[in-house]
Amino acid sequence: MNKIEEFRSFRSKMNEKLINSDDKVVKRIFSLDSLAYKEGKLNVQTKELIGLTCSLVLRCDDCVKYHIEKCVETGLSKEEILEAMSLSTLVGGTIVIPHLRRGYDYLEEVLNEK
Repeated sequence: MNKIEEFRSFRSKMNEKLINSDDKVVKRIFSLDSLAYKEGKLNVQTKELIGLTCSLVLRCDDCVKYHIEKCVETGLSKEEILEAMSLSTLVGGTIVIPHLRRGYDYLEEVLNEK
């Protein structure tokens, strides 16, 4: 199984377990997350770029992977995604660089999958 399949499989399996756990807080946070990324005053591409940059600054590799996939799904170019990722390094500082590396690597894998 490659990195993308492994990430998607684990995320899907665990999301299902969490959603089926009957924990109202978990269900509500999942619902809120889904609602927040729907089209609104900001378009979906902009929201996904914001999600990606925040995820890099917060150093959440799983979140970075998720938002990279969503950015590609919404039709953002590699250059647009990389520009947003570079801003996160400026905001978050050099501690973001390891996450930037892994994010760049994952972006290339996702783009090669297409």
